[in-house]
Amino acid sequence: MGRALCANANMLCSYVAPIMIHNILIVLHRPRDVRNIGAVVRAMRNMGFARLRLVDPAPFDRADIGGIAHRSEAITAAMEVYPDLGAALADVQFVVGTSARPHTGRSPRADLATLAGEMLARAATGPVALLFGPEDNGLDTPALDRCHALLNLPCDPIYPSLNLAQAALLALYELRHAAIGDLPPPPPRSSAPVGEIDRCLDLVSAALRRIDFHKSGDGATTERALRALLMRADPDARELALLGAIAREIIKT
Repeated sequence: MGRALCANANMLCSYVAPIMIHNILIVLHRPRDVRNIGAVVRAMRNMGFARLRLVDPAPFDRADIGGIAHRSEAITAAMEVYPDLGAALADVQFVVGTSARPHTGRSPRADLATLAGEMLARAATGPVALLFGPEDNGLDTPALDRCHALLNLPCDPIYPSLNLAQAALLALYELRHAAIGDLPPPPPRSSAPVGEIDRCLDLVSAALRRIDFHKSGDGATTERALRALLMRADPDARELALLGAIAREIIKT
């Protein structure tokens, strides 16, 4: 009886949200230890997720992953490796970063169950990424700047730091649980991928330099503020194209 119920639950998850599950990407930024990569792959296999992206990982042998995550050859074979975070997130429309530390100017969320439902709803219209940083220091400021939301798992404040695979397993469990339950309605439009935001910001930065907007310094602080504004606004492709067109006209004029 118990085995039958488990089998039915697995079938239900596979039937209810195949597109949403497929569009959830696990992105590991600069992982340092193949054992942690293998443990994340195992967590993905347990929870039914299959798309893993590695960004600038330390050298490793893919064969070593098989010794940690048994029967996960399909995930390992499809695993993608990118040289930088911009390339890894270029087609992603919504990015959730993870961090155990407070960050100035950011309001992290601890409501993982609610956030998981929101991620799955967004995944109905395009790729959504769950982003984890290096094991030693976590996500740095440039990586956090690419995140639409920041997740802070509600751990004991005396020792809040989780192992990479532990954090991944907790998040993936909630995503799977949300896939089985009732999902919130999907957003009425698709968000612009991060790569398009990068290209738009390049145009805006060029326009600001063209009109000599930056009176001192290199403009890095202003550009970070503009990126934060765009990530918060969550524009769609049409809105982003409008901003890019304005920047091109400024440059031409």
